[in-house]
Amino acid sequence: MSDIYDRIKGDQNIFNQLLSRIPGFAGYVERAQRRVADKMLRETLANRFEGLWQRVSAVQRALLGEGELELVDDIEEASLKLRQFIDRLKTAAYGYTGFFDAVRIRPEDLSRLYEYDMAMVNLEDEVARALDHVEASIGGEGLGAAVRNLVAAAQRCLDTFEKRAEVLMGISPQSNSSDEKA
Repeated sequence: MSDIYDRIKGDQNIFNQLLSRIPGFAGYVERAQRRVADKMLRETLANRFEGLWQRVSAVQRALLGEGELELVDDIEEASLKLRQFIDRLKTAAYGYTGFFDAVRIRPEDLSRLYEYDMAMVNLEDEVARALDHVEASIGGEGLGAAVRNLVAAAQRCLDTFEKRAEVLMGISPQSNSSDEKA
């Protein structure tokens, strides 16, 4: 057991020496960790929203069974928006720039990205609640309003992801300068 501990400790010493001897390397490691965390976050969100999307499909079938044909198109709109959001989560580039990238993300921009990440996490609950209301309203009054709320929540998912992407795209190579404002 002591041999394993000594080896891990020795590896950490080598790593710390490397960090201290190569300017900027610590930042590279932090960015690499953020890239991995970003990937994990978006994969997790995509999987969770996939479950919500499947619930929307079940609601569509239930509406057809109840003869609520006028709302099926609205539910389809919510379904398409959620599918688009899921696809964007799965396919967008991961991370917050690499070591040799021309674009660098400043701490205030990174903070904004984290705010959008948290908003996307919160949107999962919002969409789930909207779906709960639609399911509870099937066959009763207020179904139209519940469906419109679901469509609006699905749209907020897309809007939030787009705003997050704008933060990433809006950072120019010159934004590293201290006189540049985002």
